[in-house]
Amino acid sequence: MQYIQPRPSSIVAALYTARDLGVDLAILHGPSGCSFKHARLLEEDGMRVLTTSLGDNEFIFGGHDPLVQVLRHADEEFSPRRIAVIGTCVSMIIGEDLESAIHDAGVTTPTIAVEIHAGFRENIDGVIATLEPAAAAGWISEGELERQRYYLGKANEVERLRGAASRSYIEPSRGDLKHIAAKRLVELADGGARGVAVMNAKKETAYMFADELIALRDTCPEAAITYLANLEDRGLPKVREDAARILAGMRERGVDPELIGALDEYGANGIAVGERIQELAPDFALIVGVPHAIPPEYTDGIEVFSVTNGPRQVEPLRELGHRHVMVEIDLHPKTLGVREIVESEFGAVLRSIR
Repeated sequence: MQYIQPRPSSIVAALYTARDLGVDLAILHGPSGCSFKHARLLEEDGMRVLTTSLGDNEFIFGGHDPLVQVLRHADEEFSPRRIAVIGTCVSMIIGEDLESAIHDAGVTTPTIAVEIHAGFRENIDGVIATLEPAAAAGWISEGELERQRYYLGKANEVERLRGAASRSYIEPSRGDLKHIAAKRLVELADGGARGVAVMNAKKETAYMFADELIALRDTCPEAAITYLANLEDRGLPKVREDAARILAGMRERGVDPELIGALDEYGANGIAVGERIQELAPDFALIVGVPHAIPPEYTDGIEVFSVTNGPRQVEPLRELGHRHVMVEIDLHPKTLGVREIVESEFGAVLRSIR
């Protein structure tokens, strides 16, 4: 499909994947402004991001020497555990040999080269471009590499079928007013309706989406609600650590969810979650994270409250029959670098009702 709306960058995807692999220093081989916002956010998450700051001169004569210099400086100054050199559009166009620069720099830190640019239509290409050299370096197993390929493909499939990539342009929306949806949700729970609260979230976004399940439990502790969450112990190092922290935090707050899937399996998790919803036969469902992963036939006839962090996801969710659709604006920046559950806006609104 030819998109005419902004789509995630494969360079940024490479940066996030490097972080998930335990890389604590990444070097962007390109202009200083490339992926600036995300680089700054990732520094809040404990990963240093440096740049070779390529300019007009390097565009013509090449950036090999600046990369060698930055690699040596990074190795000596910061003593990182792992380094990833991330390519950019500029390094691709001028034909930079990242591996050669790493070799010539003679750094002692384990370092991978990620050959990537922003010209890919799908951002998962940046993930795969990072995972492949990581597997070659022994940072992950070949089995984990294939597992990641499978779940990335499933995530892409869901986005194309029912998500923000399902058409060339989707009007962004802030969704429904949270206080109106919250009052209806509490009304159902207090009135004896049977409910299910599902978190099917992507990676660190679960630090906030988990709060919405906790808030429902705080507000309606006696309600007949079953809680489900994709917090099983699988995935890249940071993903597994996040899942363990979030699950412990939920249990401390009185929510001990049934576990269905892992934080990187959200795209493939929809059928398993849907089948469990059908078994429970609830009157209402609160689904947070990636609600559109659940095929609509599993929620037919149920009053669905869904929470996403994507303004372009609102319209597709309404078309799936979700009666109440809300957006957690700026969720991603608020969950980068955190190590405990973060209060959500919808959670705060739910708690305010009492």
